[in-house]
Amino acid sequence: MISAPVDSVEAYLHDLQDRLCAALEAVDGGARFREDAWTRADSGSTLSGGGRTRVLTGGAVFEQAGVNFSQVSGAQLPAAATAQRPELAGRAWSAVGVSLVLHPQNPYVPTTHLNVRYFEARKDGAETVWWFGGGFDLTPFYAFDADIVHWHTVARDLCVPFGAGVYPKYKQWCDEYFYLKHRNETRGVGGVFFDDLNADGFERSFGFLRAVGDGFLDAYLPIVEKRKNTLFGEREREFQLYRRGRYVEFNLVYDRGTLFGLQSGGRTESILMSLPPRVRFEYTYTPAPGSAEARLADYLRPRDWV
Repeated sequence: MISAPVDSVEAYLHDLQDRLCAALEAVDGGARFREDAWTRADSGSTLSGGGRTRVLTGGAVFEQAGVNFSQVSGAQLPAAATAQRPELAGRAWSAVGVSLVLHPQNPYVPTTHLNVRYFEARKDGAETVWWFGGGFDLTPFYAFDADIVHWHTVARDLCVPFGAGVYPKYKQWCDEYFYLKHRNETRGVGGVFFDDLNADGFERSFGFLRAVGDGFLDAYLPIVEKRKNTLFGEREREFQLYRRGRYVEFNLVYDRGTLFGLQSGGRTESILMSLPPRVRFEYTYTPAPGSAEARLADYLRPRDWV
């Protein structure tokens, strides 16, 4: 049975998805999200629930934008999900969340990701195990210090009401999580990332989740407005498509949400919505020394921005 906390988080996330989509349609100036409402109650499956997958394609600003809501429950977690948390084995579970990935058309507008989620695992005669998780991060192709400082300033400021050490902790966690070990580089310039959040109780933890969800547009939209009309050519576009390959590598190799969704039998189309619509791979590509493309490497390592 789904608990009351899940219901309260679900109501907030439904509203967040609506607000995010409305704001992104406004900045795009014409394209609209199409919604794919789905349910999951397969015959013989242990999963139930559903969601609203919303995707915008071919916009003036966003080549592809996805804003997904899902609420899924299961009779028990897959073994891969309980390997590090054996106390969760055999428990019924529920997960509810909103996940956003934006792939802009213009290479000077960064790709970005937001995720906010709540998870709980239940067992008769035992206390419910629950936590919040999520965060947002920025992946530029052509980096501008002012944009990154703004991004991290918003992230820092939304963390301040929850303690002086919150932003440094979750900023470092983001740098360490969105890291491609096989490339020895970060996915982008970071942001905040948190998981297993429950120590301060439900209401305060839920409050932090809302701060992250509500703060995303304040962090991202000013960057979009500043860069969306920057002129670019084939060189910049080809570099953008090449660097999108790193995004694909991270999501398919390391991303916990992608792996959990696939391992638990989630809806594949919604899970892989995060992948870019176009991407290219080039063997041993090396940008010209001193070029704008080579400059990006200086940003793919952790740095204090504010």
